[in-house]
Amino acid sequence: MSKVVELLRDKACYYLDHTCETIDKSLIHVPSPDTIDKIWIDSDRSIRVLNSLQTMLGHGRLAYTGYVSILPVDQDIEHTAGASFAPNPIYFDPENIVKLAIEGGCNAVASTFGNLGAVARKYAHKIPFVVKLNHNELLSYPNTYDQVLFGTVKEAWEMGAVAVGATIYFGSEQSRRQLVEIAEAFDYAHELGMATILWCYLRNNDFKKGAIDYHSAADLTGQADRLGVTIKADIVKQKLPTNNGGFKAIGFGKVDERM
Repeated sequence: MSKVVELLRDKACYYLDHTCETIDKSLIHVPSPDTIDKIWIDSDRSIRVLNSLQTMLGHGRLAYTGYVSILPVDQDIEHTAGASFAPNPIYFDPENIVKLAIEGGCNAVASTFGNLGAVARKYAHKIPFVVKLNHNELLSYPNTYDQVLFGTVKEAWEMGAVAVGATIYFGSEQSRRQLVEIAEAFDYAHELGMATILWCYLRNNDFKKGAIDYHSAADLTGQADRLGVTIKADIVKQKLPTNNGGFKAIGFGKVDERM
């Protein structure tokens, strides 16, 4: 604990002595070795989906803790390959991405159809694969806040993936279309026995007010998470909140002062 205090410096008391008075800690589902039995066993997820979730939860250095560490590498599409891999050119070769996940003891590796498909026969049985279904390809100009499907759920299943992943840019002009697309994709993934992971990101220029950026506001990201689990995302990837009061700041949505 002394090391943690040292790293947090003047913020140590702010983070470590805080007691939440809004939501009681007894209401939180804490990760544990029996997460599947405690959280998922009563859901409508099939036995195959539960097995896929347990495959990830039972792999790597965090195996059977209830926590997951997934190496996500889709920067070659989202941020261009040259800019992303020039500092470490070995990662132009997708095999090295998978090797990094294995050496790091990750629960799974998440990447593109192209990257994982190139090495699937050699590695899909050595580390759980998560195939990312859609991307913002950052070559169409001018760029827009959109995510485009790059392949099908069936392709991911045939590759041996235990899960599929997708991004929805909540708040963007295309978010409702993305919501429908990914809801359908996740339903089919569950039908085939795969787990589902959703990158619940916010994208809207109006979420910035003056010098304050509310893209990571607790109330806005929390609502995105709620929408994500409503289309049956088994795992949600979200940025940690840096502020709150996004709805109030942009003058939209419903607000309760207890939020």
